[in-house]
Amino acid sequence: MEKFVEQTLLYDFYGELLTAHQRRIYEDVILNDYSLSEVADELGISRQGVHDNIKRCNKALEEYEDKLHLVEKFVNIKGKVRRINQLCQEYENLSRQEFVSSVEEISQGILEEL
Repeated sequence: MEKFVEQTLLYDFYGELLTAHQRRIYEDVILNDYSLSEVADELGISRQGVHDNIKRCNKALEEYEDKLHLVEKFVNIKGKVRRINQLCQEYENLSRQEFVSSVEEISQGILEEL
């Protein structure tokens, strides 16, 4: 997964677990693409302080994912739903039994993952 997409997914799932100060810095640098200097000047801290905060946030978000696996489950389920959607588009080319069997198998996988 592309690093930016991974960071935004981790933040979407676990960002609320960061402090308000951490969230502000993370959003400004990662999501809003401000430079370390811009954020440092705005908050009255050093560039190094902003950099260290981003590293700590990334580490914390990755640790949450290592323990909870919510992003991994989301990505897996999203792929399975895409497959169901694809099967629906191919419905006319499949027998009813093939279609039903495939959708049942995929939906069972989703239920097990939840």
